[in-house]
Amino acid sequence: MDGLTRAPRSNYPHSLEEHMTGQELRDLQAPLKQQYTDRPDSARVTLTAQARLGQGITCKVETGQALVEAGLHPATGGDGLSACSGDMLLEALAACAGVTLGAVATSIGVTLRDATIRAEGDLDFRGTLAVAKDAPVGFSSIRLSFAIDSDAEPEQLATLLKLTERYCVVYQTLSGSPDLSVSSTREPR
Repeated sequence: MDGLTRAPRSNYPHSLEEHMTGQELRDLQAPLKQQYTDRPDSARVTLTAQARLGQGITCKVETGQALVEAGLHPATGGDGLSACSGDMLLEALAACAGVTLGAVATSIGVTLRDATIRAEGDLDFRGTLAVAKDAPVGFSSIRLSFAIDSDAEPEQLATLLKLTERYCVVYQTLSGSPDLSVSSTREPR
């Protein structure tokens, strides 16, 4: 995959139940950091998500581990049985923030007993249903919060959150408004 070096799973020092030390994380990431320093283009990877129309007004999204069926939110006429894409966006933010929080804590030596990450966003469905032209389509506000169980000093926790915000890919993508484009092709029959 684009010449990207990846540590084989057998090189990972711990099972999911065990904790990785900061040094183990640095050792794991060192070859990647060196590769990206030596060959900056190797750090540029295109991530892809793919979906296909499903039954009714649904869309099936391949997640790598499962197939998720997304559909309309109940506030737009959905039955609530399919995942809402807006919820999935918030779930991606919470997941990325949680992974980043764990990695940063490990790297800087902050012990976390537990943490709950909550992402919530405000939508005015009048926008997406074309009821009011002045209502925005999409989230007008997103909040990310952390409930952290740790004995770390307040300064350490402040650093932890600052670095988590800085290195969380989904958070930075949402806050930075990346260039977006849309294209289409006509599939042969």
